[in-house]
Amino acid sequence: MNQWKRPAALTLSVCLTALFGLSFSAAAFAQTANKPASQTASPVAPIEDPLAAGAKITPKKASKAQVINGIAVVVNDEVITKMEVDERINSIERNLKAQGTPLPARADLEKQILERMIIDRLQVQLAKEQGMRVDDIMLDRALQRMAEQNKTTLQEMRNQIEREGASFASFREEIRDDIMMQRVREREVDSKLQVSELEVDNFLAAEAVSPSKNQEINLGHIMVRFPENATPEIIAQRNARAQEVYKKLRIGDDFAKLAATYSDSNEALKGGEVGWREQDKIPTIFVEAVNKISFVGGFSEIIRSPNGFHIFKLLGKRDIAPVAAANTVQETNVRHILMRPTQLLTAAQVKSTLAELKQKIANKTATFEELAKANSVDSSASKGGDLGWVHPGDTFPDFETTMNKLAVNEVSDPVETQMGFHLIQVLDRKVSDDAKERKRVAARQSVRARKSEEALQDWLRQLRDRAYVEFRNEQK
Repeated sequence: MNQWKRPAALTLSVCLTALFGLSFSAAAFAQTANKPASQTASPVAPIEDPLAAGAKITPKKASKAQVINGIAVVVNDEVITKMEVDERINSIERNLKAQGTPLPARADLEKQILERMIIDRLQVQLAKEQGMRVDDIMLDRALQRMAEQNKTTLQEMRNQIEREGASFASFREEIRDDIMMQRVREREVDSKLQVSELEVDNFLAAEAVSPSKNQEINLGHIMVRFPENATPEIIAQRNARAQEVYKKLRIGDDFAKLAATYSDSNEALKGGEVGWREQDKIPTIFVEAVNKISFVGGFSEIIRSPNGFHIFKLLGKRDIAPVAAANTVQETNVRHILMRPTQLLTAAQVKSTLAELKQKIANKTATFEELAKANSVDSSASKGGDLGWVHPGDTFPDFETTMNKLAVNEVSDPVETQMGFHLIQVLDRKVSDDAKERKRVAARQSVRARKSEEALQDWLRQLRDRAYVEFRNEQK
């Protein structure tokens, strides 16, 4: 099984790796890298404005060859073909076998994979609607970083993928989609998170009495999701499904197989394994239940969250060395103007517009504050783009890197982040050597990580619930 590491730049800032039902898609590499060359993804066939008149989509009579690659599911105005589903099933089955995970029934696996493909497709659709694009240059840089992190060359990485029977072209396109999904999540979820001082105070108070400092845990996770605004009847049905899983666990059934069979979270297709996490990064609602698992290999009771029912398994626990605190913490008072590409406005046009705004500021024909109020699409626009005092880790890496290089009152060139394109101006800086402030910075980042996980899960559920999805039952 392919073991390539994904580049850090492709992970969500703060904590946007997937957990507790979050659509990860980082498995795209492993899944694609194991596809036989004869099974590369077929292009999605466009359909003619299927929802414009509100009519139900009815496929035309097809030949036998066409039926074999018929429509498995309609997702808004796009389709996922049966060939795509079969390719993904075969790939996941190979991965599960390589992990030593007993295979679930084919029908159960197909259901799991279809849901993953639907959620991934919805995220890419939304990214495109918002004008997000990942050009070939950006994609090549991401692949180059991936090769460097795996201590190899891009050519050798390509050779290895093809030796394992996969199409490098298909792999490239899955990574392109993966970047887009991560960007739209950061825009729709992470950028909207707010951490109050009270939340930081509460975190520090809990940390002071926590018996699990400086530890990481590896978790298995099974989630039985219910939709937003679910009726009591639906919740009862989903609870019965969770109870069924729990009973099977108690009589010794394999956790990984049950995850692949029953779980609605993305890590289901990896046997439910979430991976190593610092305990203070686990969403608050799950902390107590996880801490009650007294031995490695044990599992939790059923926990209910706003999104579904959960069961966790403790796969491992290890101590981590404490990170030495920096001597100082630098805070920056910063403001920005944010603009985004749209269907009608290309990235090049956005950059050109921002360059013109910068020139106006330099010529003193307009102030930064005026231009922010008139042009920025960020919620800070009403305040002239003022973000207030930000701490290390509060902003996206590319934003922070640019910000840190600016002199006070200097305006940056247009800089791209997951949110769009920015003009950045630093208004002031201050440095604190107070150990208490350093603790608050770290606590704020941990609280953001916890909230990000929960908010992302909720957003993905809403995205799925709002979508038009029609399953097909064509005969092969």
